[in-house]
Amino acid sequence: MPSKAKTGKKLVIVESPAKSKTIAKYLGEGFIVEASIGHIRDLPQPSELPADLKKTSLGKFAVDVENDFKPYYVVSPDKKKKVAELKAQLKDADALYLATDGDREGEAIAWHLLEVLKPKVPVYRMTFGEITKEAIHRAMDNLRDVDAALVDAQETRRILDRLYGYEISPVLWRKVARGLSAGRVQSVVTRMVVDRERERMAFKAASYWDLTGQFGADAGSFKAKLAAVDGAKVATGRDFNDDGELTSRNVAHLNEELATSLASALQDADFRVRSVDTKPYTRRPAAPFTTSTLQQEAGRKLRFSSKSTMQIAQRLYENGYITYMRTDSSALSDEAVTAARRQAAELYGPEYVPQSPRVYTSKAANAQEAHEAIRPAGDSFRTPAQVAQQLSGDEFRLYELIWKRTVASQMGDAKGSTATIRLGAVASDGRDAEFSASGTVITFPGFLAAYEEGKDESRGDDDSDEGRRLPNVAKGDGLTASEIIAVGHETSPPPRYTEASLTAELEKKGIGRPSTYASTISTIQDRGYVRKQGSALVPSWIAFSVVRLLEQHFTDYVDYEFTADMEGDLDKIANGQAVGAAWLKHFYYGEDADPGLLSIVNNLGEIDAREINSVPIADGITLRVGKFGPYLESSLPTVDPKTGEVVESARANVPEDLAPDELTAAKAVELMETAAPEERVLGVDPHTGHTVVAKNGRYGAYVTEVIPEMTEEQLANLPVEYYKNGKPKPPKKPVKAKPRTGSLFKSMTVESVTLDEALQLMSLPRVLGEDAEGNPITVQNGRFGPYLKKGTDSRSIGSEEEIFTITLEQALEIYSQPKQRGARAAVPPLAEFGPDPVSEKNIVVKEGRFGPYITDGITNITVPRSTSLEELTRERAVELLAEKRAKGPVKRTTTRKAPAKKAAAKK
Repeated sequence: MPSKAKTGKKLVIVESPAKSKTIAKYLGEGFIVEASIGHIRDLPQPSELPADLKKTSLGKFAVDVENDFKPYYVVSPDKKKKVAELKAQLKDADALYLATDGDREGEAIAWHLLEVLKPKVPVYRMTFGEITKEAIHRAMDNLRDVDAALVDAQETRRILDRLYGYEISPVLWRKVARGLSAGRVQSVVTRMVVDRERERMAFKAASYWDLTGQFGADAGSFKAKLAAVDGAKVATGRDFNDDGELTSRNVAHLNEELATSLASALQDADFRVRSVDTKPYTRRPAAPFTTSTLQQEAGRKLRFSSKSTMQIAQRLYENGYITYMRTDSSALSDEAVTAARRQAAELYGPEYVPQSPRVYTSKAANAQEAHEAIRPAGDSFRTPAQVAQQLSGDEFRLYELIWKRTVASQMGDAKGSTATIRLGAVASDGRDAEFSASGTVITFPGFLAAYEEGKDESRGDDDSDEGRRLPNVAKGDGLTASEIIAVGHETSPPPRYTEASLTAELEKKGIGRPSTYASTISTIQDRGYVRKQGSALVPSWIAFSVVRLLEQHFTDYVDYEFTADMEGDLDKIANGQAVGAAWLKHFYYGEDADPGLLSIVNNLGEIDAREINSVPIADGITLRVGKFGPYLESSLPTVDPKTGEVVESARANVPEDLAPDELTAAKAVELMETAAPEERVLGVDPHTGHTVVAKNGRYGAYVTEVIPEMTEEQLANLPVEYYKNGKPKPPKKPVKAKPRTGSLFKSMTVESVTLDEALQLMSLPRVLGEDAEGNPITVQNGRFGPYLKKGTDSRSIGSEEEIFTITLEQALEIYSQPKQRGARAAVPPLAEFGPDPVSEKNIVVKEGRFGPYITDGITNITVPRSTSLEELTRERAVELLAEKRAKGPVKRTTTRKAPAKKAAAKK
């Protein structure tokens, strides 16, 4: 058979269309660049396996656990067309270049392409850390084969996650709630957030006092703080533990009485300088960004979520603005170091650049493949001003952050001096009081001229002394004192994690991969385990139940060190030091005294679901995690103050926005005392004979009818169905009738609603009649209030009470008027930011159909998902409006469908 004629075409496959467009510009003619759009195949759901495989050792996981854990892959249904297109392109190509990302995930995508496309032409693996002309040409000069060890590591991780999730999640379904999921990393991250909340719940505040004073000298005045009394250091928050106990010895613990008496006794005291200590100050720049530090800093400085940060970084990378954004390395290439030093010298002066380049190494507990740090792309960097017109607002802000950090990393140290003044006096009651003041003066800003790293909230943070100048005084100088006042303090609990601080802690512990932190943090929020309160991450009560079950019955699998060790093992597989199949066998089946996951699942024993879903809150009051959410239950009989009835186990709903650490014993008692009765029998519906009750539900109070279960006699009288052979079919479980329900009006309560009102509510929607065209008109209550409905046309009406009084004539009159939008009572804005500098109109934030939006009455822009209302500032609102104006009005296009072709007439 003659060989295929050469076409001169070379097929290059990348993951994303945006990346393919950018690369195509640099490769030129002869290259066809196509995108696989991510993975083309994966493990199917076990239910999707062919029937003959479901009963084999593949059936449980789509992984053959009895034959070296061999996975069964299928091409994803939505990728079959793409695979066909790639195969067609490959037919006309002389060579195939697999140019997916250079990490484990990218290596696996390349391997799957190789396995599915089965090319008969030379195949080359091509990797690059940035999409620039120079980088693409360097990649063409350094081609290699697909790295089997990296593929093995990714495949092992994928199978590991399948085994973990499919074995443990069903236990959560049975004992906590349906639809929950367990994950190798997500469950550990959830535990970290729950552990922090437990610390806050157990925390006991301690009170302590100190003094502050304003002191004057000839050279100027300054503020100082009490440091010691009679030679003993004054206790601060750091001297107490989380139980509120003083742990430091030989300290003076001042209470309010001691502090105020000392302040009074020092009013006329003779203060003098006791010592002046000056030390040189040096501060070094932070290393260039890794994936983890970029997420942290974007969270602190730009208020971006980890997920938003990675999405924006992905776009910047694919369009050639930054280097690859999934990396554990903080190292820069020689070209990047040269570019950063050159730009720093040009912009800030040669004195801002040290003689020798700075070299950075990774501090991560488990550093993965040796990528370069995240930096501006190219052998010479584009300044933010040079790319401003090409990027969206958020893209520009993230690029500017990366650019500043990279350039600053190659700049000189910030230098200055820190002075500490100790001053004191003897009080009128004989006590010796010593005050202290510190100030740092920067004499050479160095890298601070370009960039300063942000900080997370931590306990015991003192006010920064940086930039605070102290007067030039000498030992023995006299000082005038004024405004000496006693100040009370309380110790604070450990701060809740933010996405930034949680990311930092995950990296510190070596849990998971920085490249997956964003998706993991997003997942635990999507699953309902964690919610955001401002920027803080607050766990739900269901997360407490899940973590408790896992801690008690799957201890190792939510252990921080065990999880970090698994990452180390995956690294060994990636480096070719271990084999995935053998590692998975040990993990699943265990060995000797080390039980595997299968053994643990098969020997769980009895799990008390009620105990798992219970948290003691106060004496006799327990929080239960139920099917419809958390609630409080009292184990002590109580007397209903209105009816005098003895209630054996009273209950109270827990507000959804109440954080676990805010549910104190006192708050629990308050909720129990103010709880409305769960259920009140109103009477019997005379038409149906069904009992009607009023209830308090998770989404508000409502009334409903109680439909009795069918009796044995009624069940026996149900019609019998027969098979074709004449034998009777087993009786089917009767379908339960759906009870009528109705939400209470705002003016009603469970205690006050009557049977007649309940029957009216359950009768809704109320049919008023028909219009001239025969369209029925109904009236009902909805989420946004009472309204009329005619087909798809809905009209609001005034009050809930009108639902039962409005007539057909009144409804027809409303429909005869033009439909008015926003005719309801004006809703106050969510926030106000004053006049806009361009339009001079007042800027407000309003609640819209698709979420909150910013408007000046002329221009509207939706509040980005990465920005919460609490974090939105006036400056950001002005910036967003300016960006929207710059883009101009949205051009709307209309697409017309082509007329359907008529079928040819049959002859």
